[in-house]
Amino acid sequence: MKVLISGGAGYIGSTVASACLAAGHTPVILDSLVTGRREFTEGRIFYRGDIADGALLDRIFAEHPEIEAAVHCAALIVVPESVADPIGYYRANVAKSLEFVGHLVRNGCEKMIFSSSASIYREGEDFSVDEQAVVAPQSPYARTKAVCEAMFADIAATQPVRVLSLRYFNPIGADPELRTGLQVRRPTHALGKLIEAQEEGVPFTITGVDWPTRDGSGIRDYVHVWDLAKAHVAALERFDQALEGGRSAAINLGTGTGTTVRELVAAFNSVVDVPVEVTEAALRPGDVAGAYTRSDKAKRLLGWEPAQSIADGIRDSLRWAAVRDERLG
Repeated sequence: MKVLISGGAGYIGSTVASACLAAGHTPVILDSLVTGRREFTEGRIFYRGDIADGALLDRIFAEHPEIEAAVHCAALIVVPESVADPIGYYRANVAKSLEFVGHLVRNGCEKMIFSSSASIYREGEDFSVDEQAVVAPQSPYARTKAVCEAMFADIAATQPVRVLSLRYFNPIGADPELRTGLQVRRPTHALGKLIEAQEEGVPFTITGVDWPTRDGSGIRDYVHVWDLAKAHVAALERFDQALEGGRSAAINLGTGTGTTVRELVAAFNSVVDVPVEVTEAALRPGDVAGAYTRSDKAKRLLGWEPAQSIADGIRDSLRWAAVRDERLG
């Protein structure tokens, strides 16, 4: 199968491309390289450009008429940045996604997998959610994902395209072969900040310690990016089954285990030689308590279960951090 991957030079998109190749599928990468990396496209079919560029999409489909599906990973993803620049986020994530799906429909691409986010949910009392949980996004970034899901469902209801939204929880780790990883040297998420603190020999700051969780810190569902990538392959191969006869659907992708930030620190310190110390600070703009999935829908419909542990994700993140500067020049 030949698959168009928008944002295929980014962290998740490039790993999805690697998983596609490993499964015998051919990825066609479309990326503007605003945040993606050209190094992640080496040896792969690559088009540099914008997802809203209709002429470019027409050329891609003309040159690759065998494309059967699109995986839409292109997006801006930093929560505090979305608070500071909501116009930019709605333009990049919503307006351009509308143009993109229109180009897919015009070119006869009838299957799309959308990279969505579990940040759209209002967590339950125990911080777990399933696909029927209340959608109540708490940041402009999260709202862009919720808006896109609703927009795609409206389009799929009457147009010749079906859409499967995969709601990611918290990706960690890197491609096990270290072909790709998190391209940002100073990421804003907890594990990235832990690695940064270790590299610089400074304490790690827990932002927010008054949440009603078991230890006061936020809770997340950390899932290895390679497991996420393999879930996309399963979704491509079982697309019809995943939709259960409908035109659009959503599936959670997580481990089903909630890990607090303090527990993440403990796991991190268990696999490094020099433990990182901890300090505490107030919440950042857009921060939420977090959630983890209690759903088995991915297992039932995709035959997918995560195989990597949180320790595996931490180790692979550290391995990637050690080679990132060399790999990315």
